[in-house]
Amino acid sequence: CVTIVAGKIIIFLKGGIMYQIFPDRFCKSGKPHDNVPFDRIIHEDWYELPRYKPDESGAIRNNDYFGGDFEGIIQKLDYLKSLGVTCIYLNPIFEAHENHRYNTANYLKADPMLGTNEDFKRLCEKAHEAGIKVILDGVFSHTGADSIYFNKFGRYDSVGAYNSKESPYYSWYTFTNYPDSYECWWGFNTLPNVDENNESYTKYICGEGGVIDYWLSLGADGFRLDVVDELPDEFLDNLRIAVKRNGSEKIIIGEVWEDASNKISYGIRRRYLIGSQLDSTMNYPFRDAIIGYILGMDSKDFENRIMTILENYPKPTIDVLMNSLSTHDVERAINIFAVGSCEGKSRDWQAQRALSPEEYELGKKRLKCAMVLQFFLPGVPCVYYGDEAGLDGFKDPFNRKCYPWGREDRELIEFTKLLAKIRRRCCLFAEGELKFLFSDNEIIVFSRICKEKNSGAVIILNKSPNLRRIWRNSDIARKFEFYEIVRGKLDGDALEIPPYDFAVIMISKSCECGMD
Repeated sequence: CVTIVAGKIIIFLKGGIMYQIFPDRFCKSGKPHDNVPFDRIIHEDWYELPRYKPDESGAIRNNDYFGGDFEGIIQKLDYLKSLGVTCIYLNPIFEAHENHRYNTANYLKADPMLGTNEDFKRLCEKAHEAGIKVILDGVFSHTGADSIYFNKFGRYDSVGAYNSKESPYYSWYTFTNYPDSYECWWGFNTLPNVDENNESYTKYICGEGGVIDYWLSLGADGFRLDVVDELPDEFLDNLRIAVKRNGSEKIIIGEVWEDASNKISYGIRRRYLIGSQLDSTMNYPFRDAIIGYILGMDSKDFENRIMTILENYPKPTIDVLMNSLSTHDVERAINIFAVGSCEGKSRDWQAQRALSPEEYELGKKRLKCAMVLQFFLPGVPCVYYGDEAGLDGFKDPFNRKCYPWGREDRELIEFTKLLAKIRRRCCLFAEGELKFLFSDNEIIVFSRICKEKNSGAVIILNKSPNLRRIWRNSDIARKFEFYEIVRGKLDGDALEIPPYDFAVIMISKSCECGMD
């Protein structure tokens, strides 16, 4: 069942390249938008830091905006296509009253600063014309307190659960002492939890004509589910039914930080990957392993971590794993590679700690090495907007700075394009089996083989500051044939891999299966 279902779904994602966009910070079109709430702080300078200090009451409100919008994304579709992007993953777009939009105010309306629902539909149409799919962030474990459903602050004319027990939304929430004491997400009283299996709520989200149907009808191609381990199995079963009735190719990706095959949450072993819930997950285990290896993890430990996931997950899931190095929830990889983790550092420290030119160059070299693994290991690379342009930043909100239009690192962008071009040259990077051939603390050699298509390649990464050579008569080279060197330089009987660089060697006589 898994193979059949996933086999239909992965058509548009398998072999592709994802690009994650935090909508407020990617591109501002300048198009005026109506009905923008009055209480939002709008930055005039696109390049300044997001606000991070508490307000006069001591609260961090996240109510500062830079004005990225749907039209801005449309204007940059050609750029995304040049990167080889085949799927955009958008952080939340529904109306909400903080810039991250994880505190949903209205599931059926786009946030007015992004544009209208029709603008979103146009984005999907234009993206599809460019060969790019669009996946939305689905936040279904909680809503905002400042929403049409809860309406704690009286912003809306609707009767919210906080306003009356007669509200149509009252049964969605769990109150312990009405109205001011209620279950909320991780103790944040601005994020009241919902009872996902409440019949009214499930019908609103998953029922025919509900939230899922609506956004897919406008052109969305699937959902990435926020905190999926907090969504009960019954709700996930209903959500899958809702998504798949709109087309078997529509995809569901879950936010799971651990091995999703044996995940236990709230005392229950989850059944994400057995055919009736998720098609794939975010692949944080790969991220942790890649970053660890680039920074000095023992190579055998790295191999074991990668192979554990590949052995535990169904093959159709493996082919569409969402492989990120940076996301909106973690510091950008270039920072980690440059100066290490910011764990334990204050927001003031993170705001003021700029990378020196030397630190940036080291971080960039290491990031390029990590991207080689990200693009050529099994799964689908997901580039967090700006990573390919050298955008740095520690944790939220500094990892959510605006894309540096006009200040991009062009060399890094061209490197990303090169990886994409090689990846999309052949189906073996979409579905080929992985085998590690050699590794030490400086280089790693692995193959991707697609026996059905008679195609294969060997990837050699040199993550060290030293020139490395692989001799034609060495034990390593005897494991494969030098049919075509796609990337790398053959100097006599030795293949040279410069510091912080890589080589790709085709080891089959034919590869007539390009993804483009």
